[in-house]
Amino acid sequence: MKESGKGSLSVFWAVLAAALYAVNAPVAKLLLEDVEPAMMAGLLYLGAGAGMLLLGIARRGTGRGGEEKRLTRSDLPYTAGMIALDIAAPVFLMFGLTMTTSANASLLNNFEIVATSVVAFFIFKEKISRRLGLAVGLITLSSMLLSFEDMSSLDFSAGSLLVLAACVCWGFENNCTRMLSRSDPLEIVVVKGLGSGMGAMLIALLSGEHFPALSDIPLVLLLGFVSYGLSIFFYVYAQRCLGAARTSAYYGIAPFIGVLFSFLIFGELPGGFFPAAFVIMVLGAYLATEKIT
Repeated sequence: MKESGKGSLSVFWAVLAAALYAVNAPVAKLLLEDVEPAMMAGLLYLGAGAGMLLLGIARRGTGRGGEEKRLTRSDLPYTAGMIALDIAAPVFLMFGLTMTTSANASLLNNFEIVATSVVAFFIFKEKISRRLGLAVGLITLSSMLLSFEDMSSLDFSAGSLLVLAACVCWGFENNCTRMLSRSDPLEIVVVKGLGSGMGAMLIALLSGEHFPALSDIPLVLLLGFVSYGLSIFFYVYAQRCLGAARTSAYYGIAPFIGVLFSFLIFGELPGGFFPAAFVIMVLGAYLATEKIT
């Protein structure tokens, strides 16, 4: 069965969200030379929330967006879960980026598909096809290969494990956001960005991290607005039609774009199991992007 017009548009939103998020790992790794990890995570989400808040003010000025449903008190449990998980996930990712290559972290981000699909299936009872199940298995295998520093001694990479922890958090968070996706996506991003950003900033300050130089702050905020704010905004639109598991599958293009950016920016040519893991990941991501029926 061919995809409906609405479904095709939702796929476009998911791929656009992926492309915007793809710049996160390589650019954040550059900025981590001058900005501490938890502080970076907080500023990224504050940039997302503040940027989308300004867009919301502009939208109200034009009289648009009035038809969107607002968040209600009944949405509070999922909203709280979304914020808490979005505090933890970017902190894990930023610390992971300090311990592994940008290309490795970008590719590992596809484990978010696995986490999202498993949570969607077991907790939220979304239907998972055999094809998507096979995709989950291949992505898991690829993630395991990327997580070993030395297969002969079975030494795990701490950086890779932190990236995987971020993916698990985002897998749960994607399903919380899915339960809110009928509400205004812009409002969701503002709440998520400001709430999670302030939470991560608090963690940074309590752990002894310091504010970065004033010249670095606008760059981090802009990266947060683009790679988190706009990306999440379009992601929520896609979830309305596709659901959490399938949106995450289409979103799986992001790590490959991120790997390309990593090669261009850092000239990274990862060795070890990276080539084999990359091929397996490509096949898994392809199988995950099944047609909407």
